Amino acid sequence: MKRQSKLTSQEQEQLAETQSQQTSAREFASAEEVLRHDASQTNVPPAIAERLSQSIKNEPRPERSWWKRLLGS
Repeated sequence: MKRQSKLTSQEQEQLAETQSQQTSAREFASAEEVLRHDASQTNVPPAIAERLSQSIKNEPRPERSWWKRLLGS
């Protein structure tokens, strides 16, 4: 026969808290994967995002490819 254990509400809360604190170990094949994972978990502060957006707008547009210039596209 299986023995059923009954947990009190306090024990259930402690168990849930313990499980939420445990983080699973994750292995990455490359440094690039680590950076992508970290970037997806990290929120960029609004001030930094605004500065980055302005910086990108100020960059010069790249030249058209030689084949686009040749074909007139």
